[in-house]
Parts: sequence; C-alpha cells; structure tokens
Amino acid sequence: MTRRVLLFASLLSLRSVLAQVSYSIPEEMAKGSLVGNVAQDLGLEIKRLISGKAKIYTRNSDQYIELSREKGVLLVKERIDREALCAETTLCALHFQIILENPMEFYSVTVQITDVNDHAPTFEKGEMKFKISESAITGAKFVLERAVDRDVGINGLQNYELKPSDHFSLKLHSNADGNKNVEMVLQKPLDREQQEQMSLVLTAVDGGEPQMSGTMMILITVLDVNDNAPVFTQHTYKAAVTENSPKGTVVAAVTASDADRDSNSKISYSITNTLDNVRKYFFVNNENGEISLIGDIDFEKSRHFQINLLASDEGGLTDSCKLIVDVQDVNDNKPEINIMSKTNVISEDAELNTVVTMINIEDKDSGENGKVNCFINENIPFTLKTSTSNFYTLVTDGDLDRERASEYNISVSCSDEGVPSLSSSVTLTLHISDVNDNAPVFERSSYEASIVENNTPGLSIFTVKARDADWNQNARVSYILEDSSVNGVPVSSYVSVSADSGVIHAVRSFDYEQIKDFHFRVKAQDGGSPPLSSNVTVKVLIQDQNDNPPQVLYPVQTGGSLVAEMVPRSADVGYLVTKVVAVDVDSGQNAWLSYKLQKATDRALFEVGSQNGEIRTIRQVTDKDAVKQRLSVIVEDNGQPSRSATVVVNVAVADSFPEVLSEFTDLSQDKEYNDNLTFYLVLALAVVSFLFITCLVVIISVKIYRWRQSRILYHSSLPVIPYYPPRYSDTLGTGTLQHVYNYEVCRTTDSRKSDCKLGRAGSQNVLIMEPGSTGTMQRMQTEKSILDEPDSPLECFLIQSLLQFFAVYS
Repeated sequence: MTRRVLLFASLLSLRSVLAQVSYSIPEEMAKGSLVGNVAQDLGLEIKRLISGKAKIYTRNSDQYIELSREKGVLLVKERIDREALCAETTLCALHFQIILENPMEFYSVTVQITDVNDHAPTFEKGEMKFKISESAITGAKFVLERAVDRDVGINGLQNYELKPSDHFSLKLHSNADGNKNVEMVLQKPLDREQQEQMSLVLTAVDGGEPQMSGTMMILITVLDVNDNAPVFTQHTYKAAVTENSPKGTVVAAVTASDADRDSNSKISYSITNTLDNVRKYFFVNNENGEISLIGDIDFEKSRHFQINLLASDEGGLTDSCKLIVDVQDVNDNKPEINIMSKTNVISEDAELNTVVTMINIEDKDSGENGKVNCFINENIPFTLKTSTSNFYTLVTDGDLDRERASEYNISVSCSDEGVPSLSSSVTLTLHISDVNDNAPVFERSSYEASIVENNTPGLSIFTVKARDADWNQNARVSYILEDSSVNGVPVSSYVSVSADSGVIHAVRSFDYEQIKDFHFRVKAQDGGSPPLSSNVTVKVLIQDQNDNPPQVLYPVQTGGSLVAEMVPRSADVGYLVTKVVAVDVDSGQNAWLSYKLQKATDRALFEVGSQNGEIRTIRQVTDKDAVKQRLSVIVEDNGQPSRSATVVVNVAVADSFPEVLSEFTDLSQDKEYNDNLTFYLVLALAVVSFLFITCLVVIISVKIYRWRQSRILYHSSLPVIPYYPPRYSDTLGTGTLQHVYNYEVCRTTDSRKSDCKLGRAGSQNVLIMEPGSTGTMQRMQTEKSILDEPDSPLECFLIQSLLQFFAVYS
C-alpha cells in the first residue's frame, strides 16, 4: 500500500493550533487496517493524545476512520466503498478533524480514497432492438446504450467491441464530461431478403487489472425503405431551473425533424440516461419533446444535470442530443452550527482569551446565500473570534466573578447574506466555578451581649454570624475563638464558640462581683484553600443578680462575745446610740440597703434610720426604762427577691458600769448550762480568792524592792486600741464613734469598796464582755481621764486582773 502524507501547520491565536495532514488509501481495505501514524506526522506525543482526550470530529454521522490514542495511528473503522461514498467523483476524500482538549487544539485530516477495479461495466438493458430499413445507406448511425462502470480512471470504462462486425462498426464520441457515446454505423447495405433478423453482441471493457467487461445483445430487424432519420435542431441544449421548483415545471423542449413522410416521419422522444438519477427528476413528453420535473431538485445535492435525448421515427432511424440543465441556488438552508468542543465549567480566575468553545459553521447554500456572519449576545465577558474560514472560537473577554454571575447563557446566532436572510442560533450554558476570593464578613463590626451571673455552664450567650460570598466549600464558615486572656486566665476557660453555628456558650458560671465584663475576638474562617478569615471583637457584660445578702460590718456579731452600747439616762431625744453599718457586694438597686427595727424591748424608746442605719432615741430616757435593752435590726437590699441580714444590738441604759455588769451577766449564759451555774460560781470565787492572796504577796514584795518604779507606773495609763468597723463613716458628722478609745480601772487602797472611775467620750460608751476567752474587759473612751486618787499602778493592775477573771468565770 502506498501512502502519501502532506503536513501543513499554522499557529493560531488563543492556543488553538490548526494543522493539516493528508493520506491516501485504496478502497475496500479491511477493518482495522492502518491509515497512517498521525501522532508522528503531526509531531504529537502519545501522552498528549491521551491527556487531551483526542477524538475525531466529522460533519456527518458516518465515521470510516477511527483514532487509536494509545498508538497514535489512524485505522479503518468501516469498509470504504469509494463508489458508494463519492459516486462518479474522480477525487474522493474523507475530511475530518482531530480535536484535543486542555488546551483546545484541532487538526484537519484528509484521507483520499483511491479506486480499485471492483466493478465491471454494465448495461441497463440486457438487449436493444432496432428496426432498420433495408434501404439504409452506408454510414447510417444507430445510437447504442452506453455502458456504465462505477469505477473511475483507468479502472473505468475504456472501450467497446461489437461482434460480429460484418455489417456494422462502432463509433465512439467523447463528451466534455469524459463519457463516451456509442454509435453503431452501417458499413454494408442490408438486404432483408438475405437476412431479416440479425443478432449482435456489444461488449464494454475497462482498463483495470484484471480487465472486466459487460455485454448487451443487439437485435436488428431489417425493414423496408425508410431512408431518412430524425435530426435535432441542436446538438446541445441548455436550460436552467431553480431548486425547489414544483413538480411539473417545464424545464426545456427539444425538437427533431424527419424528412420522411407519413408514418416514417413520426418522431418519438425518449431519455437514454441509464444509471444516474436523471430519470428520477426529469420526464420527456415523447410526442412534443418537452422536458419537465417529476422530482424535487436540491442545488446542494446536484448543481447540474446532463439529459441524453433520443429522437426516433417509426422506421427505426434515430438521432441524439443532450440537454445541460443548470440548477440555480435558492437561499433555503439555514447556517448549521456545529459544536466541535466546549467547556461547561470555567474558573472565575480564568485568564483573558481563554478558549471556552470551538464552533464550526456550515451553510450548504452558495454565493451570497452561503456567506455567514456570527455574533453573541452583548454585555457578557466573552467574545467570538474567527480562527479560520467557518471556524469560530468563543473566548473570555473580561474578568469573571462568580459572585456577580454564577452562569452565563451565551446565545450564538449566525445568519447568511441571502435574501431573505436565514439564521440559526444555539445557546451555550457556561457555569462559573468558584475560587476562594472572598473572606467571611461578620454581620456587625463588633458584638455586645450580656449574661446574668450565676448562669449554668454551657448556657448559650448569643450567636455571631458571618457570611461568605463564595460557594460550596469556599463559603463554609468555621468559627474559632482566638487565644487571649482575661485577668491572666485564658479566655477559653470563660467561653467557647461552636465552630459550625457561631453560638457562644459560657464555659463557667460567672460572678458579677468578680468580673463585670470582658472582651475576646472570634475569627471566621472559610473552607477554601488557602483559607481566608476575618475577626470581630465581642464584649460580654455580666449582669448582676441579687445573690448576696447584706453583710453587717458593725456592730460585730461574734459567737462568744457580747457587745453592749451604753446610753446614759440623761440622754435627750435624738441621742445617737450607735450606727448599724452594712454593705452589699451586689451592685445597682441590689445594693441599695434599708434598715428596719424588727424587734425591740421598748419600741417607743428607739428608732432606726431607714437609710443610714442610725439608732437614736425617740423620747427622753427615764428611770423606769430597763437597763437592758435588746434591739433586733433587719437590713434589706432592694433586689428581687430581696435578701436581708439581722443584727442584734444590746443597749445598756445606765450611768455607771456596775449597773451594767449586774444586768448583763446573764446575757452570756447559754440555756444548756443553767443547771451548772452554782458550780461555776463557787469555782470562780475559789480561784479568785487564791489569786487575790497570791497577788497580795506579790504586791508587798514589789513595794519593798521596786517602790520607785511603782511610783512611775502609778502616773501612767494603759492604752487599748479599740475595734473599728471597716468602711464606717459618721453620716451626720456628729462623731459618735471616735477613733481613739482609752480605759483605766483603779481601786482605792484605803477602802474595801471597789469602784471604777469611767472616763466619758462624747457620751458614747461600749462594753465588751468575752466570757469564753482570756481577753480583758475594756472600758473605752476617747479622752484621757485622771483618777481622783492616785494609787499604785500595780494595785490597779491587780484589780483589773481580778475583774477579768470574774468576768471569765461568771
């Protein structure tokens, strides 16, 4: 097999390369036969054919050639019959394109089909009959049916032979189309009396190897005298007809004349075309020679016809002519839009001039009717460019943004220049694939939320929300709590963020008294690669809850101490007894405190200031008033529900300490020890007596050896630092609780009566007795008093110690 390869390549714009390669193969090759190594001839690698998904594109549905990507060769897919494919066309070729993707490329391939001698010449009729007058002169011509050989070139019809050739010879006439008309010429006069019937054999032979032939019988009946044959007025007639003309349209009329008379001059017309399609489209009236249409003529299938006509008289004499019919084109075909290759999805970051679709346009009409212009809809980032004749590429002409347009419906319209113009269109749907080019955006620039203290851990506080204009995975937002600290503690121990929903949960139970607000940052990150993110500041306010009762700072309530406030019987109305000082660690109205007198020994004697907690007398103190007054003051806050605390204030209405001592002795006794009171009193007296005797011995010894030092101590006092309630202030500025308190206790040396000189400080006295401890009984005052009789300080110290033990064991 001989193959010829022609390769023409030219580089196109837009990375689309057009190259042309040509092969030549004989027809009737077996299926799977090699056509050519297209990869080698085009300079392509096998892996490029595979990765580019190389395929064959043809304009019709019949594919005779297939591409083997793995070998890079073209193979015969179906048996090729050149005669069926190209009919009488001498040059027969298959035209197709090889399409590659990523990037898009196409190559044109032409495969020429050469003829083989696989058809013998044939005659349409098996025999022809002639009636020839015996008077036919030598040289009379008789047109014979032409044989048809479907092969072409040397394999086509080459010659005719007539046997026997005693009376007739053959004469061939070559036509412009390459065919030959066959005429039988009378060489020797006929004699009906000698031979009325003659049988001849016409043989048609071709030039192929091996040579093939076909035969037809010629039966001749010799008639009596008819010595004039019909004669056409023209040897060649020409006519034109418009395609799609209706059936019955008269195309032309031919005329022949016969010099004979009567029946010998009667002429009949017929069409002698055999194997072509002339008889399907044309009919000749055998009486008047009019040729009319009997079929639909299509310019795109046949542009001209040659009709061979025969005129014969009843004597058997004939003449022939031909009618050339040209078919005129009508704009009856719309442009055909063929999608050679297309991309359904393109990335939004595609570069300019990226090829999206390759289109082939074909209009079967000719001339102006076949000129096609194509365009696409406006205001889209695409343009249609012409690469070669009838080939277009759709490329990007602007920036793509999926967030503005996720898909485009591109309408490609093509119209010809015929009158009227015909057009066709096709709509291409192109989806824009997403690129992660948008970061998540929070709905607000900052967030502020509040939560009530003492919340349950895990409680949802609020939700942050961010949106991403991208799509699918690129728009999937995850929320992340950024690392930071609140008062040195990681913020993750305070709150957590749901990665999917952005819901912020409290990790712990908050206490307003410990932390009132805090800030942190939440990051929203999408699922793209690489991911994009943004963050926002969140402020959480802790709302106070009335969860703390008021705390009484003064007077101090201890389990083993008894505090008493002394009020002289000479106190006037409005005398400030003491002030209840309380605080509430809550805030706002939860910390607004009010004071109420809940219980009192004598409600008519005291009142409590509702706002400042001051206890004052509301009438003049009299001698009838009991020395021991017990007040129960309740302190309430303004929360909902309100919380309260109760404090007990013991008030001693007396002018001297001994009165107080005798009245308040029983206050320190617990009821559960009342049965053992006598025992403890006896034990206390015994201990005091023992200590008293011991002290006397010590005093005498000290007087002897340290008289001078004792005198110095006699003029000194014993300062005591009193208890100050925290955060206490005198709201009325009266100075009822002074900051310095002193006490002195003395006993005279010349009398057995014991007495205490009490120093007064602003008429405010406090007596503290601690029967359950080893502390001393303190007599507090704000100014220093000098005893009326100076005595030994050691004796004062002894008296003080005795009183202390008495208080302890009482």
